[in-house]
Amino acid sequence: MELFTAIIRTIFFYFFVTIAYRLMGKREIGQLGVIDLIVSILIAELVAISIENIKDPIYLTIIPIALLVVLEIVFGFIAIKSRRFRTIFDGKPSLIICNGKINYKEMVKQRYTLDDLLISLRQKEIKDIEDVEYAFLEPNGKLSIFKYNPFKIKSSYPMPLILDGSIQKKALKYIKKNETWLINELSRHNLTKDDVFYAFYKKKKIFIITKKEIMN
Repeated sequence: MELFTAIIRTIFFYFFVTIAYRLMGKREIGQLGVIDLIVSILIAELVAISIENIKDPIYLTIIPIALLVVLEIVFGFIAIKSRRFRTIFDGKPSLIICNGKINYKEMVKQRYTLDDLLISLRQKEIKDIEDVEYAFLEPNGKLSIFKYNPFKIKSSYPMPLILDGSIQKKALKYIKKNETWLINELSRHNLTKDDVFYAFYKKKKIFIITKKEIMN
């Protein structure tokens, strides 16, 4: 009888968890953020406990899982609206290699070892660090790599200056500009930072996408 109950619970939770993940949205395992990972672990633990303790009412597992799904959906909606929320919970990309040189200070800050870096480069079939112009450590732990062109001519990487109305101070520092310069540039277009969805700097020019353009 207990074996039969355990089998029934296993089948039930298989479909229940599948539906729950469908409701939370489609994301690859490698794209899971901190919140996604925590929710996945908690759901797995709750299901395992429920299958082991077959004498406990099944609703004691269904309710917590349903609550986690609701929280995940709510947090996902807030993350779309608020970049600050995304940064707090998921973090932001870190520049690990710039113009073929390793940013050791950022590696130490992110606790990203040289072995981690070399493994990621080998997986991309890159033999020499100097072949890499830019490399970013993404919030999900993956390394995004931009190789030099065949003639090793330096390209101008688009530096994000404003994201969802939030000024990126590190990017301004990198291009040797300040907030006053950025505000003046926006004023020339009759804009404020709150009007801007995305602005980036490339080839000594600033490119702006306003929130109105996104809404239209």
